[in-house]
Amino acid sequence: MKKFNAHEISDFARFYGFHYDSINPDSLVKEVIIEMERGLSGASSSLPMIPSYITPVTTIPAGKTVLALDAGGTNLRASLVQFNENGEAATQGTTKTPMPGTKGQMNEKQFFDAIADVTIPLLKDTKIEGIGFTFSYPMEITPDSDGILLGFSKEVDAPGVIGKSIGKGLRDAMAAKGCKYDGPIVMLNDTVATLLSGVVSISPDGETVRTRNDFGTPPGPVIGFILGTGFNTAYPESVIPKINYNSPSSPQIIVCETGGFNLRYRGQLDREYDSTTKNPGVYLLEKASSGAYLGPLTLHILKQAIKDKLLVFAKSEELLSVPFLETRYLNEFTHAPLRAEGPLGSLFAPDESDAIATVQYITSIVTERGALFSASVLAATIRHLNRVYEPYSPVRIAVEGTTYMIYKGMRRALESQLHQMLLKNRPRPYVISPVEQASLFGAAVAALSKK
Repeated sequence: MKKFNAHEISDFARFYGFHYDSINPDSLVKEVIIEMERGLSGASSSLPMIPSYITPVTTIPAGKTVLALDAGGTNLRASLVQFNENGEAATQGTTKTPMPGTKGQMNEKQFFDAIADVTIPLLKDTKIEGIGFTFSYPMEITPDSDGILLGFSKEVDAPGVIGKSIGKGLRDAMAAKGCKYDGPIVMLNDTVATLLSGVVSISPDGETVRTRNDFGTPPGPVIGFILGTGFNTAYPESVIPKINYNSPSSPQIIVCETGGFNLRYRGQLDREYDSTTKNPGVYLLEKASSGAYLGPLTLHILKQAIKDKLLVFAKSEELLSVPFLETRYLNEFTHAPLRAEGPLGSLFAPDESDAIATVQYITSIVTERGALFSASVLAATIRHLNRVYEPYSPVRIAVEGTTYMIYKGMRRALESQLHQMLLKNRPRPYVISPVEQASLFGAAVAALSKK
């Protein structure tokens, strides 16, 4: 039986180009910044830097009521949201129904009627300031904050809605049902919603419990960061040359689509795995960091370790025949490897602890690298902002996503890497905090952000 050897495993990772110690963090951060600036100028870039046409409020008006809608992969949620004098959100009348089109095909009218049927009852006896609508499907955002649907994922079957303006479709459906609404309908994606939820859930001084500000100092900006099934960031930008936007006093939110960053730190096994995906050659950073890919990527690497006789155990042929490994099963294994349960852990016998250690060690290297990539994106975003913030008004990073929250080792490694990157040369004040109900609360803030 082959003994666990950390040095040999590390050399294996370096040989195949996936060890984190082969990456120069400073160079990577600079590369991300360059791609961001190219995307903002309209030049060819792997980061499209999409304007949202939303300028986030810095102070949440107390007592204002808005209607928040959240269309996700499974459910459509609707709620009235009001903020108190401390900026804390309270919901009422919350409803949840299956996302239109997930229970059978719908035409355009049926789709918008279904959303209107959820929306109208909440408007009957309540005056609202606006409607914020988090729509977790690809959209082209227009200058009036509407969203033109570019496509649905496979869960939603409503082909007639593709190419249509979602906000206008909802407004027209409401009017046809006798509910005339003339206020704003602000469309946004989940990354923008995460950013905006950070505005209300993370205090300007960085505390998760909102505190008083007797000095009236302006808060630092909020960055939205998603590390779950996918990967994305959003931040407030003052200068967007490609749309002739220059407004230091009213920055608008940019969606970076950072999962698509053209990552050059990839090795042979990364390229081999990428060739097996549905979209080879794109979303390269996402494929090295996010929950949709960490499981199957690590499986591909483990198979190479078996072929190279670095990983030896009795049922190794069974692992070689496994076609796909969901990230959640890999996570379950790494949290409790000695329980010998699940599709991965059950392959090992009680006397094969060295093989278990090898799997755990390889997985940790892949995780650490993903954390380094993620931290580099956040560090690049903060450095791109290139402003001096007082320690009592830090940059606030609002995070949403299960990969960040529960994938073993990811959160700790990411925050450690980010701290080192932002401490270099001079300390940059920042906080990083998970946010709850990001899609709903973010939609509510978006409705208040529309001027």
